[in-house]
Amino acid sequence: MGKHHRHDKHGKHRHRAPGAPGAPGADPEPETAPGPEPSVAMEPLGAKAYARQLRDLHVELVHLQEWVKREGQKICIVFEGRDTAGKGGTIKAITERVSPRVFRVVALAAPTERERSQMYVQRFVPHFPAGGEVVIWDRSWYNRAGVERVMGFCTEEQARGFLALVPGVERAMVDSGIRLIKYWLEVSPDEQTRRLESRIDDGRKTWKLSPMDLLSYGRWADYTRARDEMFEATNTPWAPWHVAHSDDKRRARLNVIRHLLSQVPYERAPTDPVKLPHRRKPSRHGELDLAALLIPETT
Repeated sequence: MGKHHRHDKHGKHRHRAPGAPGAPGADPEPETAPGPEPSVAMEPLGAKAYARQLRDLHVELVHLQEWVKREGQKICIVFEGRDTAGKGGTIKAITERVSPRVFRVVALAAPTERERSQMYVQRFVPHFPAGGEVVIWDRSWYNRAGVERVMGFCTEEQARGFLALVPGVERAMVDSGIRLIKYWLEVSPDEQTRRLESRIDDGRKTWKLSPMDLLSYGRWADYTRARDEMFEATNTPWAPWHVAHSDDKRRARLNVIRHLLSQVPYERAPTDPVKLPHRRKPSRHGELDLAALLIPETT
């Protein structure tokens, strides 16, 4: 077990005391939004150290997964941030060793004409988690507070209406038993520039560079203002925002996973020793010759 959890003598994760920061019903409501503090300068995390720490965290995520299934828990994780902030990589780090039947990633395309005629939050509701599920949003309903507002895809009246509405919607989610955890990945202007430039000539990344990315690049200040107003309106005791600096992608992924694990009071289930059974003796009929079906070996 890594050092990022506290356990009692039975190995169970300790629940937060009522009224503790982050506990359900904690008061008072934050007076200011959790704006990003300047990150402490650190050496970039090396690949070996990252892989070693990530492996330990993956073990904990598997324990979290089994607890979610066993207890019928419902967890909803929102990832937001500017272009290139590292949302996709962080989500991949969380999900690469767990079951897609439990950890479900939602990344909705642009709304259809029918969806545009609906109540704004309507198209998101069918994707909310049922019992035994963790739903991870690669961008979410907060598109309206960010890209839609900054790029003019909604009116200012619609954006302000959304900011007034969403705390009540999220309160209803939490009251229904959903654990809602919201992350904002904060990337610096220089690092965003570096990452966008790296996509231009890299054939593995060109699909990540869209015309919308180029248009939004020049509107850094507009996105900052939209982010701050979003925090002020939606950073509530029942659904607070959590900000992670992401200039060092590896360190950010580890920090987010550790924080995520600390937000859920999961418990390790006792396990019985596993022993492989004996294989049955081969039957009398011969095996099929697979030579004609083999793909070419090139390395």
